[in-house]
Amino acid sequence: MQFISTRGGMQPQPFSETLLEGLAPDGGLAVPAEMPTVDTETLERWRALTYPQLATEVLGLFATDIPREDLARMTEAAYAPFPGNVVPLRSIGDGLTLVGLSEGPTLAFKDMAMQFLGQVLEYALERKGSVLNILGATSGDTGSAAEHALRGKERVSVFMLSPQGRMSAFQRAQMFSLDDDNVHNIAVEGVFDDCQNLVKHLAGDLDFKRAQNLGAVNSINLARITAQVVYYFWAWLRATDADGPTEVSFTVPSGNFGNILSGFFAKQMGLPIRRLVLAANENNVLDEFFRTGVYRPRNAAQTLATSSPSMDISKASNLERFIFELVGRDPERVVGAWRDLDEQGYFDFAGDQPRFALEYGIVSGTSTHADRLETIRSVYASTEEIIDPHTADGVKVARQYVEEGVPMLVLETAKPHKFAETINEAIGVELDYSKELREMLGAPQHVTEMADDEHALRAFIEAHALR
Repeated sequence: MQFISTRGGMQPQPFSETLLEGLAPDGGLAVPAEMPTVDTETLERWRALTYPQLATEVLGLFATDIPREDLARMTEAAYAPFPGNVVPLRSIGDGLTLVGLSEGPTLAFKDMAMQFLGQVLEYALERKGSVLNILGATSGDTGSAAEHALRGKERVSVFMLSPQGRMSAFQRAQMFSLDDDNVHNIAVEGVFDDCQNLVKHLAGDLDFKRAQNLGAVNSINLARITAQVVYYFWAWLRATDADGPTEVSFTVPSGNFGNILSGFFAKQMGLPIRRLVLAANENNVLDEFFRTGVYRPRNAAQTLATSSPSMDISKASNLERFIFELVGRDPERVVGAWRDLDEQGYFDFAGDQPRFALEYGIVSGTSTHADRLETIRSVYASTEEIIDPHTADGVKVARQYVEEGVPMLVLETAKPHKFAETINEAIGVELDYSKELREMLGAPQHVTEMADDEHALRAFIEAHALR
């Protein structure tokens, strides 16, 4: 399996090289040169597999340059910290089932990919005898998942940018309480998109990128996208049986379009997915795009601080991978679209908008703070299940698209403990925290505050990067 760039300027590379590269040299994103496919017979054979075994099978379709026994060892190690069957499914009534993706070390779905990424990064770097300095941006959960997966690793340092004052207290504590020498937390004045822009500017400077051995772990990293594909297969295998419904729909709370892109990949691979439902919060640029075909990101001042903060994003990095497929894998049209975005602040695919649902099964909706509170209340009243605000966005939008005879699976994004204030506002419940979590919340925090200043960030990385 070889990988190419959405912008056409990268020589085909194997999985391990794209893993270390992050952003492609031409500024695009790595995608499979040809999407692997899975037939019905193979799907049925996979029903008996454990989650690590299934991960080995699915990832093995992409990571063909990694020996199967090495891949199996890494998936076993990646999912060892998860209890039980790794991803439980739980019915919440009204035709909805939660896909439990928050059983990992940082209580968020990002662990599902990040734990594997920690394993495979270390493996690839040891094979090359090199080091990597990860530069990432987080709106809340990516940062903690990355840092917990990579802390203490000898060949990797992490420089994680987060927006000052835009994460929950729990999310800040999960990141800033770490004092490992290879973890550097940087709180930037601004919003997530400012952090993401800094990452893109430095990753786009090829001389600086190579001099500092920069890589990425946010959802532009193809290893994360492919690792997330696994749980779509897992959930389908548990929501269906050989004699039952074959198609299911998934609802995905989405900010950076990475999680739902993995579902898009799974559908392209042949998984019987009827609909992929994108759930946005008030920063609903993606909902507007899928309803109108016009993509118009907002600036920092227009990006709202909401009670589902991990989705407070207006520039969705992974949308480029979808556009690449939409335009028939034509790199020139991708480059043209992003040129329009730079020059006029939007690009227009209104003429293709009917294809979003008809051809790709993608529909969307928006949820507000009031919607989140009411959804948390209604789910708690009927099931005693407490869901976090982002999952509530998903449940609210999913209810609009439930169809008779088609299971609707909602991807859970985090445990409610990460957003205790909103939970208390919704249902008046004070959540219980374990002794370990209480200690984390009270621990000293280690963070460098920085202006939205590319030069300051460059200097900081030069001073602290692994060589």
